[in-house]
Amino acid sequence: MKNYEKKEEYNTQITEILSDNYKTIIEKLGEDVNREGLEKTPERVAKAMQYLTHGYEINPLEILTSAMFTEDHKQMIVVKDIEVYSMCEHHMLPFFGKAHVAYIPNGKIVGLSKIPRIVDAFARRMQVQERLTDQIKDCIEEALKPLGVAVVIEAQHMCMQMRGIQKQNSVTTTSSFTGAFEKDKTRKEFISLISNKLS
Repeated sequence: MKNYEKKEEYNTQITEILSDNYKTIIEKLGEDVNREGLEKTPERVAKAMQYLTHGYEINPLEILTSAMFTEDHKQMIVVKDIEVYSMCEHHMLPFFGKAHVAYIPNGKIVGLSKIPRIVDAFARRMQVQERLTDQIKDCIEEALKPLGVAVVIEAQHMCMQMRGIQKQNSVTTTSSFTGAFEKDKTRKEFISLISNKLS
């Protein structure tokens, strides 16, 4: 039986710089960075932060255009309950929840797995939920030129739950619509589909 070997690739120079900075932060907070539990923490955090913000290295538009297909389907396509993990740019604390994305094709469809991929690509950056919602919508709009796009994100923010107002059960909902989804009937159909569990 082979030993498990974890393989991760990080920029060595960036890891070293971030590690030094996190070591200083830990010391300034009053901790002993040389004690056993914290000895490797600066490097771990440096690598974690690179992973949590790796969306800067991804082109979401290329993700969509790599899997576009000609199709004469003109009904709503919904991908709901997409897990979202992002980092609030104001306090560098996580926010997380679900994204619901829909579009109505206009001659082109995209591979279904690409929708969650672009959500993740934009989420893995320093973000605010409002911008994240618009970026997902705008990317789909630019790539597919559909008849309409709808994006709703529901998220909990650690900056509200762990600090500040400390409201543990609060959920923030943002939405962005274009084209056909600006019409009341179409928007209501989308909201109904993402709100109800289909049997």
